[in-house]
Order: sequence, then structure tokens, then C-alpha cells
Amino acid sequence: MSERVESAEVALMTEIASLYYVEGETQEAIANRLGISRVKAGRLLKRAHAEGIVDVRVRQHPAVSAEIEQALIRRFGIKRALIALDHTDPDVQRSGVASLVADHLSRELHDGSIVAVGMGRNVGSVADNVFEQGERKCSFVCAIGGSLRAGEYMNPDHICRRLAMKYGGDSETLYAPALVQNPALRDSMYENPTVRQTLDRARRADIAMIGVGDLSEDSNMVRMGWFTPQEIAEARLSGTVGDMMGYDFIDMHGRPSETPMQGRVIGLTITDLARIPDVVAIASENTKAAGILGALRTGVIDTLATSVTNAHTILRLDEATTTTAS
Repeated sequence: MSERVESAEVALMTEIASLYYVEGETQEAIANRLGISRVKAGRLLKRAHAEGIVDVRVRQHPAVSAEIEQALIRRFGIKRALIALDHTDPDVQRSGVASLVADHLSRELHDGSIVAVGMGRNVGSVADNVFEQGERKCSFVCAIGGSLRAGEYMNPDHICRRLAMKYGGDSETLYAPALVQNPALRDSMYENPTVRQTLDRARRADIAMIGVGDLSEDSNMVRMGWFTPQEIAEARLSGTVGDMMGYDFIDMHGRPSETPMQGRVIGLTITDLARIPDVVAIASENTKAAGILGALRTGVIDTLATSVTNAHTILRLDEATTTTAS
């Protein structure tokens, strides 16, 4: 197909999508107006979806969403909650949560903003869901080291680059491994001038985007070979319910958990995150409710992005464990 023909089809798809979604025309009316068959109009409308010309997002009714959000804000003292509709497909669910974070990011970013970026599928999905591309002189800085086993999609440096491309900003890589053998080696790496410089810049961030991990045998940490299923099982027995961005393992009450896995990841700590004005915790999977609750109880989360089911589960779990504790 020549460039001219392809351009004409893109223009036609855009016009059909505009008439259908903006003007409210039926496919039959559009076909008659443009002198094409109804079948072709429908086919081009589907293609417009596939090629990203159309971005349809189904959102929860504001009244229902506001009720859940306000309950979370009151209960945990966070600034905001971004709650996505439930979906049985985990990829669609992740995209739904990530799109809310992308919208939040687009609203909050301005020239000079610094965003500290974590690792994982949920954080990586945010870069895929940025559709409002405005030129901003902002910086995306890795808040954790990298891992070969994580692959490009989940590694923070690649996520930073994708975000920088979308917003026209710049990115900064943390030249260090995400995981080392022991806390002593980690402390030594912190003294490296290159590592220290990047982490110092990440500490000055206006926004931090982090994932919340669960302690399952299918977690990213196990898949990447960071920890064995046995280590994960032992951590669970000791009361560990999750982690924040791959380190700082926590129990149900948001306290540091006693596990040998602690203190081996190079990146920002909970203490560092507490100084960042807007820490956005992103978790779409329904297996992470306990981990999210622990993260909320640390007091460092400002914005929670998750699903409706997780939101309800977290509120019930908080009530049950608070009653038990008292």
C-alpha cells in the first residue's frame, strides 16, 4: 500500500471514529454520508480501535467511585484513590488501573517536575497508557536498579525512557543492579558516586510511581530469580505480606518484616519515599490486597491506584484486623 493510500485510510478512519463517538452518528448514517457500505464503515471503526486512533475507556460512575475513594481517604489518610473497574482479564485490569495513573500524571506534571520510577508490570503499563502527549521539561529517574531477568518492559530505565518519549522529557538510569547478595554489598554500592548521584536526584522527586508486591510463588521476584519459592514461603510464615517496589518487606501492619530477604535491593527506601510529596502505589492484581493494606499502613502512600475489588477487600481487611488487634 502506498503512503498516500495509507494516509487517506487513516484520515477516513479518524473521520468515521469522530462521527461515531463525538457526533453520535449511527454506522448506517455514517456509511450513507461518506458513500461507503455499512460493513466497510464498521470494519474501519474496528481498525481505528486496533491502531490506537480510538481510545475508549469505561469508567465507574463518579458517584460510586467517589464513595469508595472517600472511604479509602478517610481510613488511611491518603490524598487520593484511583479506582478502576474490575475485569477478568489481568492484562485489561492492569491497563485500566494504569490509565488512571497516566491521567493523574498528565494532570500533575509540569516543567521541572521529577518523577521517581519503580519496577514492574504495573508501573510499566503506565507508560503504555499515556495518550495525552504534551511537551514538558520534566525528568524520569530510576528509583531502583535494573535486572536482566526483568526484561525491557519491567525495567525502570526502559520505563523511564518510554515516559520521557511520551512527554518530551529526559530520563536518568540508575547504573546498579536491583538486587545484590547481602546488605553489606548494598551499603557499599550506595557509596559509589554514580549510584549516589542518581538516587539523590530520585529522592528530590515530586512524584514517585511504585508497585506493591505480594508474597506469591508467581510474583515477579520469584520469576526473576531474586528469591526462591522456599524463601517466599518462609517470609510468609514470618508475617510478611508484601513489598514496596521490590524491597522494604512489610507485615500487615506496615512494619518492616524480619526476613533474610530484607536489605538487598538498591533503590529508594520507605524513609526516602516519605519525603516525596506524591507517592503513587499501583497494584491491579486481586492477590495483592494484604500487601496493599500493609503499604497503606506505612503512612508513605499518597495516591493509591487499584481495582474496585481490591478497594473493598482492603477496607474489609483493615476493619477486621483493626478489630482483632484491639
